[in-house]
Amino acid sequence: MSVKGLKGVISYDAMETIRNTNEWMGATARAMGSYPAFALIPNPAFHLLSAWGRVTERSFARMVTKPDWEMPTIAGEDGQDHIVYVEPVVRRAFGDLIHFRVARRDTMPRKVLLIAPMSGHYATLMRSTVTSLLSDCDVYVTDWHNARDIPVSEGKFDVEDYTRYLVDFIKHLGPDTNVVAVCQPAPLALAATAILAEEDPKAQPRSLTLIGGPVDPDAAATEVTDFGNRVTMGELEKAVIQSVGFKYRGAGRMVYPGLMQLSSFIAMNAESHSRAFINQIYAEARGTASDGDKHNKFYDEYLAVMDMTAEFYMSTVERIFKNLEIAKNEFTVEGKLVDIGKISDVSIMTVEGANDDISAPGQCVAALDLCSGVPADKKVQHLEPGAGHYGIFAGKSWRLNIRPLVLDFMDESAKQTEDSPKPKRRRKPNPADTDCGVADTMDGAKMAV
Repeated sequence: MSVKGLKGVISYDAMETIRNTNEWMGATARAMGSYPAFALIPNPAFHLLSAWGRVTERSFARMVTKPDWEMPTIAGEDGQDHIVYVEPVVRRAFGDLIHFRVARRDTMPRKVLLIAPMSGHYATLMRSTVTSLLSDCDVYVTDWHNARDIPVSEGKFDVEDYTRYLVDFIKHLGPDTNVVAVCQPAPLALAATAILAEEDPKAQPRSLTLIGGPVDPDAAATEVTDFGNRVTMGELEKAVIQSVGFKYRGAGRMVYPGLMQLSSFIAMNAESHSRAFINQIYAEARGTASDGDKHNKFYDEYLAVMDMTAEFYMSTVERIFKNLEIAKNEFTVEGKLVDIGKISDVSIMTVEGANDDISAPGQCVAALDLCSGVPADKKVQHLEPGAGHYGIFAGKSWRLNIRPLVLDFMDESAKQTEDSPKPKRRRKPNPADTDCGVADTMDGAKMAV
């Protein structure tokens, strides 16, 4: 191992040591504050010590734990509940294609491939999105793997490899697939569709829905999308790229560590996060907190981060954000130009949030102009008033407004396809469904997916 690689390992293991130490300190404080003898001393400090320990131990332990899908059962029209099984259908080194099979239910006419972002969080970030679609769709999701668990022998994984994965996944599912790409994968899903249009036109998906993605980051720059223009690639590599430590199977692999990403996520809205944890400590001390309360549901997912391969992160910054290869229709895969204008038989929809400060309005809708070969009647755009980044695919805006529009768009795409199966009639959204759940709070957290 080179000197540079060894330095990277030391830095990576130093972060893991800090995380592990904080988890241990939390466990120690929890045990000491809960010691029965202290119950004889009427001082709230012991309750606060134990509460701080419980919150701290859980928070730091979650940072290295992949969340489970924990899919709820689906209510059927026959009055029975149907169990949901999560089953891999295509296994790859850097990510699997998984299927949410609903037991004892006929195959739904709407087949949906939900492309999850690879931007620091697991695909389980989209659990609520999957749940909302399962009652009306046959759902598949890209389940990306944590780079720290992938041996160096598996080779590299950059934006071109990512795009090829998408091509293979779409081919596997067939031309009746409705692709939904959320945030980071939007431009690469567009490229994958263009590759199919060139190599195997009959394998193109039926429809492509792009939600809050940076197709043209310069169309309306935000602090997140403009980051790449403020630093050189050399500065960026030196600042964030490290080697996986000896604790994991991917030891020696160059990555952008999840713990480093998490620190930047939290720094974007440090005051709100600090307030949330202080309030949770007091709730624990008063005995009003619970294992599945709003805070724990949110942070169990938010704090669970994964490493990205260095080549994927660096090539994304350089080619998508700096060089604008997708926006300029100059993206290449294996040296061959990917012409987005070749897409012709795919219905395209873009969804943006008016208050999205991650991928601002204008960045995603740019895809419609790039798809010059698609007829105007197959192009749809939607701007959701008052919605932030997370809300447009998992929050209240998604549940009440965007999801029905996306399903209608899929149905219309099916009608435009010869011999397409008749979509199953779906239940109309209930206007009274205005609950504000965990998903809505994530807008305020400014998660950079």
